[in-house]
Amino acid sequence: MKRREFIALTASATLTPLALRAAVLDYADGMVAEALARGETVFVDYAASWCGTCKAQERVINALRAENPAYDTNVTFIRVDWDTYKNAAITVMNDIPRRSTLIVLKGDEELGRIVAGTSKAAIKGLMDTALAAATA
Repeated sequence: MKRREFIALTASATLTPLALRAAVLDYADGMVAEALARGETVFVDYAASWCGTCKAQERVINALRAENPAYDTNVTFIRVDWDTYKNAAITVMNDIPRRSTLIVLKGDEELGRIVAGTSKAAIKGLMDTALAAATA
């Protein structure tokens, strides 16, 4: 293998886990349970594409993630589509009352929750709770 190919391959392999972690993942069955079983701190966003409150929350979350890369490095962000999963186990077992609900989970504990809130300070507080749990 040539030196340049080796460097490119090594850099790609090193950055790939960070790139995957940085994305907000769309929920699929078992995804949250698997992340929790791996010891991850999970920020779960129950949202609908047509929901104005959900879109406002998403803008705040994205802005905060852009301001502080430590969120993406340490916290797993998962978006649960309300229209698909409103009656699913992931919603029922977490007692989610409606779309635009944000929760933080670690192990078998819920560390915090916001229902229909769009305040930057409140969402930052919830994200900071997630970060603190992930880095403790």
